[in-house]
Amino acid sequence: MGLPRASYYYDAQPETTENLELMRRLDEQYLRTPFYGVARMTHWLRGQGHAVNFKRVRRLLRTMGLEAIYPKPRTSVASEENKVYPYLLRNVTVERPDQVWATDITYIRLARGFVYLVAIMDWFSRYVLAWELSLTLDTEFCLRALEQALRRRRPTIFNSDQGCQFTSVAFTGVLQQAGVQISMDGRGRAFDNIFVERLWRSVKYEEVYLRDYANAEAARKSLGQYFEFYNRERIHEALAYRTPAVVYGKVA
Repeated sequence: MGLPRASYYYDAQPETTENLELMRRLDEQYLRTPFYGVARMTHWLRGQGHAVNFKRVRRLLRTMGLEAIYPKPRTSVASEENKVYPYLLRNVTVERPDQVWATDITYIRLARGFVYLVAIMDWFSRYVLAWELSLTLDTEFCLRALEQALRRRRPTIFNSDQGCQFTSVAFTGVLQQAGVQISMDGRGRAFDNIFVERLWRSVKYEEVYLRDYANAEAARKSLGQYFEFYNRERIHEALAYRTPAVVYGKVA
């Protein structure tokens, strides 16, 4: 399955059942109001009948990798040791498949814990080329997704945020070796990677929130089915009501 054996029986021991329920509620509310900071989220939870303080809500949001101010999960944290590349897509018209690929990480809840999901998408077609799950925010699962995607095709430009996973020498080195131009979002810019942000919204509302994954293995299986549906059956208004697979030119 691509995950350690312990992942199949993942039990988030550090978090109580109550905290996991609060995290589920915060995850859903964040998609509705990504501009809510700690104070607003705390008062919102209190309004739902939960006796929480600011310190507790702040810690849970950090654990989930969520940050207000701009509508983007802060699941990737920048590293001062790694090189940050300029954003190459300003005023660029994306007009063909494999012109631009993009990636990001998001939080995925389980019945008794959570995992992280990384995906790589073709901007022009919205086709999801590769994805991986991990229990931690390490670089390895991002590398596995990248290498899987590059075995199929190669983009002209690869865009990501400035997280340490994507600025790492290991990750950028693979892109450089493949002859790919590296682009990174500006700090605090919500819409530099807008198509992946829209993908996360679809994944959560159409898949994650409708399920109750028992563990990472169940999440992997169900998400695999969803991404197959997303690529080959789900029509997009922005694609003239075609599927990503048709637009990308990959139907096999």
